[in-house]
Amino acid sequence: MYHADLIIEWAKARNLIEGSDLKSQFVKLIEEAGELANSIAKQNKAEFSDAIGDMFVVLTIMAAQNGMHIEECIVGAWHEIKDRKGRMVDGIFVKEESDA
Repeated sequence: MYHADLIIEWAKARNLIEGSDLKSQFVKLIEEAGELANSIAKQNKAEFSDAIGDMFVVLTIMAAQNGMHIEECIVGAWHEIKDRKGRMVDGIFVKEESDA
């Protein structure tokens, strides 16, 4: 069983899938992103890891609320980026524009 499946079971047991909504979960995601930013600013690897994990939990719940599995979302994103080309600009990857 994937950890995402364990998260979904945990969230269902606490009524987070049906009893919450996307707006509330998005607010939680942004709160966790703030904690991630704080961990980066403090260069605190333990808090960084915790924030990434917490964000994964919230994203897993949000996917489930939409009838999706987080793994499907990850696979879709992978197929979208796997052949992407681009360059680094000031530490940020800038993708090439396609002619499509």
